[in-house]
Amino acid sequence: MPSYSKSRIQLDPTARLHRKRFLAATFITCLAAAMVFGALHVVTLGANRMADMRNRASYDLKDEAKHIRAAGEDIELHRRHEELSKAPDTYSLAEVSAFISAEQWQELDTTILIPAGPFLMGSNSSRADMQDQPQHRRELGDYYMDKYPVTNVQYARYVAKTKHRPPLDWVNGKIPDKKLLHPVTMVSWHDAKDYCEHNGKWLPTEAEWEKAARGPDAKRWPWGNMMDPTRLNTYYHIGATTDVTRYDNGQSEYGVYDMAGNVSEWTSSRFEPYEGSKAASALFTPKVLVANSGADKAMKIGELVEAEDRVFRVRRGGSWKSDPFSSSSYHRNFSMPHYASDFFGFRCAGDNAEQMDKQIK
Repeated sequence: MPSYSKSRIQLDPTARLHRKRFLAATFITCLAAAMVFGALHVVTLGANRMADMRNRASYDLKDEAKHIRAAGEDIELHRRHEELSKAPDTYSLAEVSAFISAEQWQELDTTILIPAGPFLMGSNSSRADMQDQPQHRRELGDYYMDKYPVTNVQYARYVAKTKHRPPLDWVNGKIPDKKLLHPVTMVSWHDAKDYCEHNGKWLPTEAEWEKAARGPDAKRWPWGNMMDPTRLNTYYHIGATTDVTRYDNGQSEYGVYDMAGNVSEWTSSRFEPYEGSKAASALFTPKVLVANSGADKAMKIGELVEAEDRVFRVRRGGSWKSDPFSSSSYHRNFSMPHYASDFFGFRCAGDNAEQMDKQIK
């Protein structure tokens, strides 16, 4: 057999240096290209994300300056609004009554019987927030729950009757355009409580609210245990409140509407730990900003200090702004009772449908 021998090409020092420089330049070029293309990819993703955020915004971003608020400014605006003991000129009762048909009034004022019996409240899921744990058995007697959250047109009837101040977002005391059947917002816990009591009802406890939402068998959402974005208004999908009759496929097994999404609903209950809760006690205690000096007060800075003389009130159901999983029927949110927002709303409960109907009329 013929024999072969391998020989290595010998390069002179100059050629070898040239090859090294060529390989180094090739490597640097490839690295630079990868960095450039990576940067372009990140920029593209960012641009797409910004476009998505613009599309989800609930107002034209050209008007952004009109919507900018300093920290706490909305709370201060609402505090001033709370000091108005009477309403400015708004509507007469006759005007409000004519806004919708008699059939629509009857539908909005419908209440649903929630039958007596036990149900499971809370959750044992490891993914549930600590304040939502543990799951426990509760038993309630018969009661009635409003079929829908209280709407702007219903609240306008209340304002016309009582001269109660209208919500802060009603410009010149008038309902925002095309929102007659949207849930009323910018109402404090005190406003909600007063409205229910005026109509011969009460603001539901969180137990009453939760049973009406999830039924006796601990559904995670009013319709079942799977999130379905076609059944509720949440997470900026629409960017504002919606007509309370819109999601007929999202009602609870009792036929109660909008108990997930749209507005986060006040309940009468204090925000307190469930028996057996492992949540930190500090979670349930409101904090206020305390300035340590005149200079701090002038600059509106300070430290957060627990306010033992104040309480949180529970809100339920998530909203058009919130994380979809905050709309779980067992999830507990909370605010101080004088707060109000464009995603806070409420509905009422009662013990006699016929008597409540007479009171409303």
